[in-house]
Amino acid sequence: MLTGCRNLSWTFLFLTYGRVCTRRSFISQTSLRSSTSTVSSIPLTQSSQTKSHSFFPLHPTVHFSPTRLLSRSVLSPSLMELKEVLQVLEQLAPLSLAESWDNVGLLVEPSKSRPVKTILLTNDLTDAVMEEAENMSCDLIISYHPPLFRPMKRLVQKDWKQRLAIRAVEAGMAVFSPHTSWDSVKGGVNDWLVGGLGSGQVSVLNQALSGASHSHKLEFTVRSVEQLNQVMDELKACDSGTTLQHSASRHDSSGIHVSLTCSDSALTPSVQTLLRHSASSQSLSILKLEKPPIPGHGAGRLSVLGEPVTVATAVQKMKSHLGLSHLRLALGVGHTQDTSVSTVAVCAGSGASVLNGVRADLYITGEMSHHEVLDAVEKGTSVLLSDHSNSERGFLTVFRERLAVRLPDSVNVVVSKADRDPLEVV
Repeated sequence: MLTGCRNLSWTFLFLTYGRVCTRRSFISQTSLRSSTSTVSSIPLTQSSQTKSHSFFPLHPTVHFSPTRLLSRSVLSPSLMELKEVLQVLEQLAPLSLAESWDNVGLLVEPSKSRPVKTILLTNDLTDAVMEEAENMSCDLIISYHPPLFRPMKRLVQKDWKQRLAIRAVEAGMAVFSPHTSWDSVKGGVNDWLVGGLGSGQVSVLNQALSGASHSHKLEFTVRSVEQLNQVMDELKACDSGTTLQHSASRHDSSGIHVSLTCSDSALTPSVQTLLRHSASSQSLSILKLEKPPIPGHGAGRLSVLGEPVTVATAVQKMKSHLGLSHLRLALGVGHTQDTSVSTVAVCAGSGASVLNGVRADLYITGEMSHHEVLDAVEKGTSVLLSDHSNSERGFLTVFRERLAVRLPDSVNVVVSKADRDPLEVV
């Protein structure tokens, strides 16, 4: 009887899932396959074609399943807890990809848990956007730029960002910011930005590095298996729960050669333990391990265009891509509007620190200082500026589609209509 009920339940879910997929016919088989990808599916190269961008989960133990989420929404269509939405956001762009200086993740958390029914996407959380969120009874605001960045000692009404935080708390709204994790992730803001000039061979300018827990290698020699066991027992006892990884091999008559990796926190106690043993102390060497790169992820992008374009064509393409009527252009030394552009380097937002020194025909970013533009121009690189948030805001529509298909129908994902760049051409 139990088996029959289980089979009937799976049949019902399968048929229901089929109807959901039919209703959402815009979901391609490719996007469903990319949703179930793990870190092992990321190509071991930094190059990719701009015409096939998608987010890739980076956690090898996390397997995102559209079937699981869709079937869960059938069973409880009105319930999607905040922590579940945060898990989906983490799968789309792990916060570990963010820059160390950034303030990303959940910034405001309501004291009372409630189902998430409305999510508002915005580039910046301003007074106008907060009013928009309040009018739609929003449950979660995803603000690309973190509205809370610097430490606060008080929450008072005289500071506009503090007022926004107070209003979010009073309304029971959660606030989440992804910022540079969206910039870094493969298929994120920078891949979207460079795609405005067409397909090409894309590489990462500043490669993201893995957050590997083991950062040091200790190599030493012991005289016997008994001594090895004793040393390892002592190392494990002082490691405070941190996992030590080691390998041992007998190369010659001098003894057993041991290679051990440990974290920063375990380095000092591990070295102190080894120094207490004469054999290991005399043969001890310490190596600093470099963190391995994560292919396809990191700050900025460089594209070798499949079809070169003129500077004038690049300007028109980016106007269309960003939805703008005006851009600012600085022609590089020796360049004209008809100069051919075959390589382009981009960095969303304020990209001078990432683009500096990169050899390319054209830089595309939101803003650069006067002297930074002069430096680029004198090196023969043209510069195209859109103003800061205009180089980022268009990605919200792309992300809305990617997030919506991973949530049940009970969750409404909306792009803010009040969000805009504070600067305009007059």
